[in-house]
Amino acid sequence: MEAANITPVRMPKWGLSMAQGMLVEWLVEEGAEIAVGDEIMAVETDKIAGTVEAADAGILRRRVGRTGETYPVGALLGVLVPPSVRNTVGDAHIDPDIDAYIDAHIDAYIDAYIDAYEIPAQEADGDGETSQYAFADTPAGRLRYARSGDAGPALVLIHGFGGDLDNWLFNIDALARRARVYALDLPGHGQSTKAITDWLADLDLAGLAGALGAFMDAVGLERAHLAGHSMGAAVAMRLACDSPNRVQSLSLIGPAGLGPEIDWAYLDGFVNAVSRRELKPVLLNLFADSALVTRTMVDDVLRYKRMDGVHDALQRLAANLFGNGVQRNVLAGETAALHIPTLVIWGKEDRIIPASHAENIPGAKVECMEGAGHMVQMEQASRVNELILEQFIG
Repeated sequence: MEAANITPVRMPKWGLSMAQGMLVEWLVEEGAEIAVGDEIMAVETDKIAGTVEAADAGILRRRVGRTGETYPVGALLGVLVPPSVRNTVGDAHIDPDIDAYIDAHIDAYIDAYIDAYEIPAQEADGDGETSQYAFADTPAGRLRYARSGDAGPALVLIHGFGGDLDNWLFNIDALARRARVYALDLPGHGQSTKAITDWLADLDLAGLAGALGAFMDAVGLERAHLAGHSMGAAVAMRLACDSPNRVQSLSLIGPAGLGPEIDWAYLDGFVNAVSRRELKPVLLNLFADSALVTRTMVDDVLRYKRMDGVHDALQRLAANLFGNGVQRNVLAGETAALHIPTLVIWGKEDRIIPASHAENIPGAKVECMEGAGHMVQMEQASRVNELILEQFIG
């Protein structure tokens, strides 16, 4: 057996601020054969709880991490070996004594591997060169963004109403293996500017699309693939309609902009909630799995909403884009006429925007997913990542 036959299962890094996570539960037993994308363990951070999907296939030979324990990002939690590792000496394993000898040899090798394992330097220092928060100065104001990935086509991720770039926690790293990923905070959101400048005018969809274009200018992207969630999808479509030469493809996730209906009660509740008691039931509408709405998530959203300028910005956006519970910017026909490769992804349990809107954009590839609500990119992250990459890499 060689080291190349061993694949480590590590504590993942969800978002650039994550330093550690708690192993809540193993979802597979030792000896189980695992396929890429299988859910193998549940992890909880100070921001979110989620399941970890296998990035590699193999046999889970050893569960190193203990449930209930907290580990740093990159820590060794398990060991995978190829299904064929037991067959490297022909048919000898059919003899029980020889089989036991081979098992002992493999286990001794794994013991040595575990003892020698070191957390990768980029994870240990928490500040890899290719993944960091930065700020771009644009005519729309100062915009925060995360940049990850060294090679491949450029992909820009655009969050939805009231969100920020952390809405892509489960997507950025996986997408960055094949693309240069940029995830930004739109004006009025996250750590980007909250000031409503003259350049942004009434803070409407055209203004946000202009801010997206200005961001691309600031980071040197003449053209890019765009993936937008909810309102961010409408922003991506607006930029594509205004400047089609800048958009190579569109991945629209639970998108606004394809039909008039939207849950105004959710939007109004989000804008006006001032306490944890008021906000949590609003956020529960975003997910099929209510366990994803943690106390920390609620507190983080409340902290954002209490920042100077946020309430005014959200009120203006809600009124300008979704006044009286009607989407004022329906771009399905205009977008379809561009003949830009378009992917539409929806959670079948979306309670914010009807999944039936996916039928309104002819020529698009459509995928509706079971067990997911409006935040489908978090609840079905592995499949969403796969579809986005297929959209522009194949």
